[in-house]
Amino acid sequence: MSERTILVLGASGLIGRFITDDLRMRGFRVVGLARSLSPAQRMSALDIELPILSLDVAALTRLLREHAVDVVANCLGVLQDGPGSDTNVVHCDFVARLLQAIGGSGRAIRLVHISIPGTAEADRTAFATTKREAERLIAATGISYALLRPGFVVAPAAYGGSAMLRALAVFPLDLPDKEMATLLQSIAVEDISATIAWLAARSIDDASVKTVNWDLMQVESVTLAGVIKQFRLAFGTAGWPRVAMPSFMLDLGAKIGDFASHLGWMPPMRSTALAELRRGVRGDPSVWITATGITPKTPAEMIGRHPATIQDKWFARLFLIKALIFASLAAFWLVSGFIALFVSYRAAASILSAHNFPPALVDPITIGTSLMDMSIGALIAFRRTAAIGLVVGLVASLGYMVGAAVLTPDLWIEPLGALVKTGPAIVLMLVALLVLDNR
Repeated sequence: MSERTILVLGASGLIGRFITDDLRMRGFRVVGLARSLSPAQRMSALDIELPILSLDVAALTRLLREHAVDVVANCLGVLQDGPGSDTNVVHCDFVARLLQAIGGSGRAIRLVHISIPGTAEADRTAFATTKREAERLIAATGISYALLRPGFVVAPAAYGGSAMLRALAVFPLDLPDKEMATLLQSIAVEDISATIAWLAARSIDDASVKTVNWDLMQVESVTLAGVIKQFRLAFGTAGWPRVAMPSFMLDLGAKIGDFASHLGWMPPMRSTALAELRRGVRGDPSVWITATGITPKTPAEMIGRHPATIQDKWFARLFLIKALIFASLAAFWLVSGFIALFVSYRAAASILSAHNFPPALVDPITIGTSLMDMSIGALIAFRRTAAIGLVVGLVASLGYMVGAAVLTPDLWIEPLGALVKTGPAIVLMLVALLVLDNR
């Protein structure tokens, strides 16, 4: 059992969660800190929820002292600016405060910072430029640090880009040829964790690792098509016929993803993700390999040793459909309320009048239910309120069905079956509730 304490910042993310659990298995005392943790991620009393980005220097300093931290692994990062996500705040402002806290903690702390490969000259996105600025801030401090620049990360968990590749593996669809030919150097998430463990075991006074800048990735480049092929082999879909989507569809998908991000959703395909994908992932891992003796795994070794199980297949098949589920439900409620209120108001009101509703109640009920429907659609459209919207939609749908059975039973046998179709809509809302979580 190591006596070293490692503080992992961003312990709910793809990399942060894995290294938190893996380093504990290696015998380190690991404090996992995240802005929010799912119930399944609270595996230990040392898994802590805190508003990390709101912590000032004094609060960060207390945190380092109270937990007697020896190594800080900063895995925090956001892909793109949006509601609740600011690349400059996360990558630069927070790092600046963290560096001040490390310097003022009175402890000998090594900072392990997860950055990105590539060069500043090739940076074109706010994601890349702010990540590079954080590197400059760290290098200027004089503390012991390790800048780790992972390649394309492959992990057992599915999130972001890795989830998208799994989805592509089970769909008869390819990205455009140009994107499929993009060169990548991948890295297994366990190799990242092994590197942090190797660094944590070294003395803070070891001059050979006082400051390191390592590209973490396999030596050989592979195409994106090659990585997806390995997933298809794991899913048993390698022999399926496929059609390559045109480039304009990919660009349109990224724009739709950008719009969805403004509603609080975190789709993997956004303009920044597409720009970084087209840039490729390249680097030189020779210094890292020589220093640590770690042999990076190939995509075949990373993916092939874990053949897809039924839960993997269900997730991959549902991943792309999830966006359609929420978009269709939001549109269903918004459009149905809009039509009843603005397009066919008289027809909607006449249903109540024809069933002998008091005239004084016809307009209020018609307007009220239409506004309620539109409100449900708006709630579902925003990620923060989607669960509330779905629950209200379920209750409203059941209320419509019961109310119709009591007050307007003849609507159950009308030719178009409007009320009968409410049943499948209820089932779809239940499905949406079940697949709402991202982690």
